Amino acid sequence: MKDVIIKEHILKHPIDKVWSAITNGKEISTWFIEADFKAEPGYKYTFTAPEEQNCTQITGEVKKAHPYTLIYTWIVANTNTETTVKWQLEKTEEGTRLYLEHSGISNYDGETAVQMFNSFNGGWDNCVSGLIDYLKQPVHAG
Repeated sequence: MKDVIIKEHILKHPIDKVWSAITNGKEISTWFIEADFKAEPGYKYTFTAPEEQNCTQITGEVKKAHPYTLIYTWIVANTNTETTVKWQLEKTEEGTRLYLEHSGISNYDGETAVQMFNSFNGGWDNCVSGLIDYLKQPVHAG
């Protein structure tokens, strides 16, 4: 099975605006889910999803937060399986190239790995769409 989900997009927004949107807890809470998050290595974060979603909480630790690379572990509630999320931003003529990678999904056992891969893959599509919509707004939370 595939172990890595990759999403790449060119965003027509300045790199610092995109960086803030993916690293500021208040901004993440606006376009993703409620976030207690700081882009500081060692920070133990919590994302809390609304109850109607399948998982209610995601936790992990920020491993790297250096403009413009953000890496953190990702543990879904009621599992002990750790995966890794990496965001990389690059300045382009059009704005910002966003590269998102979610790896380590094969750490889940058997069929659960396939189910989690499919869930994460669709979830990241929704997440990036939410980020793009958020960035289009004239006023932000941060």
